[in-house]
Amino acid sequence: MENELTALENKLAQLIQVSGKLRAENHQLRQELAHALSSNRLCSDKMETAKARLEKLLTSLPEEQS
Repeated sequence: MENELTALENKLAQLIQVSGKLRAENHQLRQELAHALSSNRLCSDKMETAKARLEKLLTSLPEEQS
């Protein structure tokens, strides 16, 4: 009986340790995701700005004559 309790205690300690590691990894991944989403948003904004500038530039070019 004592051996079974010790084995159960060891398994519980391992479970607590793995749970802590997974919690830390999950936190890290959430931070990385937030950073990636922010970076993606910034890139999208820059692309929209560049697109608007190009469209404005295209409208200011003279028409091609045949």
